Amino acid sequence: MNLPKVVVTGATGFVGRAVVARLHEVGYPTCILVHRAASGPVQDLVTRFGVEVRQGDVTAPESLPLALAGSQAIIHLVGIISEVGRVTFERLHTEATRNVVGAAQAAGIRRLVHMSALGTRPNAASRYHQTKWAAEEIVRHSGLDWTIFRPSLIYGREDHLVNLFANMIRWLPIVPVIGSRKARFQPVAVERVAEAFVGALDNPAAWGQTFDLCGPERMTMRELLEEVMAAMGRRRLMMTIPPILARAQAALLEFTFPRLLGKAPPLNRDQLTMLQEDNVGDPARADALFGLRHQKFRDGIAAYTSMP
Repeated sequence: MNLPKVVVTGATGFVGRAVVARLHEVGYPTCILVHRAASGPVQDLVTRFGVEVRQGDVTAPESLPLALAGSQAIIHLVGIISEVGRVTFERLHTEATRNVVGAAQAAGIRRLVHMSALGTRPNAASRYHQTKWAAEEIVRHSGLDWTIFRPSLIYGREDHLVNLFANMIRWLPIVPVIGSRKARFQPVAVERVAEAFVGALDNPAAWGQTFDLCGPERMTMRELLEEVMAAMGRRRLMMTIPPILARAQAALLEFTFPRLLGKAPPLNRDQLTMLQEDNVGDPARADALFGLRHQKFRDGIAAYTSMP
């Protein structure tokens, strides 16, 4: 069977690398859309998976026709969790998706698999979710054969959050807990996310559908930290940071990081807004259609959190 050529945006990111690996495993010919073809992460994907490199920018629509030429499907993964300078939620979520959809329509590419986020909905409290919703609406009204995935917290060997937790547990005598005491998360392994994205490409049952991607367990932030401690075989005291203090700290980080370091802060007030609400869903439809088999969160993180 001749598999379609797939273009992946956001291929050098945490999820993108897993998706490219899965495409290679299944046998899809793959192109990656990148800003700088000579960068280390790009060359790593070329060496490991033999991907074709296409230079382009999802925020510059004039660069996309040539970058998408000869492809039959797009996996659109570009997204950010924190803003800095001109790299805003509106630009990277909404405008970039509009550009990719427009280029796909012009090129005659029918298949689009789109990365959104659990919690995305109209009238969401956070700008992150508001711009994700606007991007979803562009996809839904595109006339393409689309699939939208909404993952919960994604974990894996190269993730940010669990590795941050592990480092805090290694080095801090008291670990801060940020967010609501009651808000729950449903962490999902990055490998399962990649399986779903690639599994949707050539499956008509997935077209025109929106799926939650979640693991089997629902946990609060404190319970997530306890699971990481258990996987590491360590115990630490935990201290909940009052919301007003957390927001003050986030505001300070938002002000200082871009100005002094030229990069996005590790925590912002929009993220704190999201941490006040549940981030859970129903994984049954995705699990059944794509044959996803989950493991317990503690087992999934044990291999990379148990290192000294």
